[in-house]
Amino acid sequence: MSGGRAPAVLLGGVASLLLSFVWMPVLLPVASRLLLLPRALLTMASGSPPTQPSPASGSGSGYVPGSVSAAFVTCPNEKVAKEIARAVVEKHLAACVNLIPQITSIYEWKGKIEEDSEVLMMIKTQSSLVPALTDFVRSVHPYEVAEVIALPVEQGNFPYLQWVHQVTESVSDSSTVLP
Repeated sequence: MSGGRAPAVLLGGVASLLLSFVWMPVLLPVASRLLLLPRALLTMASGSPPTQPSPASGSGSGYVPGSVSAAFVTCPNEKVAKEIARAVVEKHLAACVNLIPQITSIYEWKGKIEEDSEVLMMIKTQSSLVPALTDFVRSVHPYEVAEVIALPVEQGNFPYLQWVHQVTESVSDSSTVLP
């Protein structure tokens, strides 16, 4: 009977050895993070806060949270979305527009539940330009009621946020924007 168990134990030992080779690359990143643990514990024990970059992802970036916004506009198709996107970038109402194709929108319109395939535009601009952006989109959009909603950007990559300001700066300095 004991002779029957020996091969199983041997096989188990070989299997665990093979598994250790498979799992070792997975465990190395975890083990390397554990090496940093003593430094973190020493910092906590000393009472001094750990040094980390500022939330705006730039050391003393100077970014004013919310001064850049991401605006969202839905369009009936890619052609319309591209036309509006090019126009808002050319007019410096936006620094960049991402087109996200093939979204499905389900909504109530005039008492009836509708379902449409649309293209979503994600527009990065200065928050101060959202009213002008909204007015322009409303003037060229084919929908009776165009969706234009904007959310303030609290933090992010400072050089990118700075670039958004630079690209749209000439419009934010002037008081009116013509369609």
